[in-house]
Amino acid sequence: MTISIDCRMIDSSGVGVYLRGCLPYLLDSPNSFVLFGDSKKLTPFTDSRQNSEILNCTIKPFSVHELFFFPGYLKKKINQTDLFYSPYFNIPPGITVPVYTTIHDIIFPDMPELTSRTGLALRMWFYRRAFRFSEKIFTVSNFSKSRIEYYSNNTKPVIVTYSAIQPYLLEGQKEKVNKKKYILFIGNIKKHKGLWCLLDAFFQARDEGLAYRLLIIGNKDNFRSQDTESLRKLDSIDASIVEFTGSVSNKQLMELLTNAALLVQPSLYEGFGLPPLEAMICGTTPLLSDIPVFKEIYDGFPVTFFRTGDSRDLKDKLMTLLFNKKGEILVLPEHLAAKYTFKKTASVILQELTGI
Repeated sequence: MTISIDCRMIDSSGVGVYLRGCLPYLLDSPNSFVLFGDSKKLTPFTDSRQNSEILNCTIKPFSVHELFFFPGYLKKKINQTDLFYSPYFNIPPGITVPVYTTIHDIIFPDMPELTSRTGLALRMWFYRRAFRFSEKIFTVSNFSKSRIEYYSNNTKPVIVTYSAIQPYLLEGQKEKVNKKKYILFIGNIKKHKGLWCLLDAFFQARDEGLAYRLLIIGNKDNFRSQDTESLRKLDSIDASIVEFTGSVSNKQLMELLTNAALLVQPSLYEGFGLPPLEAMICGTTPLLSDIPVFKEIYDGFPVTFFRTGDSRDLKDKLMTLLFNKKGEILVLPEHLAAKYTFKKTASVILQELTGI
């Protein structure tokens, strides 16, 4: 069987992690593959394999260029394969072979305040297009599955294929770590990430004597947001208390996760929510909002929950964890560390694509 895969989002955040994690296991299967995307970024995945062909394509997903000017030679090549798989919900026009997609979440209709009416209408058009053309839809949690089924009126099969830990994070030496006095937040400044709640709680805790810094992984100047409240607060904060790390390498991310005293994920909405798993693999305890998807994904894991959007409860949990568990290194039991793997995820995808 020959499978074509849209790899243009190989470097994006959540979608890229999922694609990079699954791709080696997909390519290890006894199938042939046509990959289209940035050839320089895809070559490392195919160097030692004889079953893959790369077609260079830099057209942005969801763009006018994709919808109206997608190259004919690419469409022809895709339509010569047995099926097409997209790790997101964009589908180039003119594809006549069976289509399979992954929809990681369906946040915009669930939280319409995150975009304009026009933006919501456009996103719903792409969602509905994916519902219509996909033979099957993959997603990363049972929570997302329930929301996709709600908006698609249960017209297509939805299969859960969890996200998972990136292999390089398994290489850290947690037993030699001396925890440092900072709290870590990973995410952008969008309202559904809940940074405003963390900032409120963090400064309440500092007023009560909590002598920790807050590190935000990312570059403030590059963040786009409707969370103007958080942006105003951040503009007035001393960088020695709240610091943006800027872009970080994989090695730097692992070091930051490993050395942190605590990871806080105050999200109002997620499809999966990977940073808490990454933190635990690196020996750091997560403090999470009690949204349904976190309760699902991290059921049985050594995490602490606070009431979503409640900065006072978050402050109380921060104080309890950081005063009572100074310098503790979390050791994740083997059965939990192995619960979410891209090998498992890729095997489910392949089973659904090929029936083998």
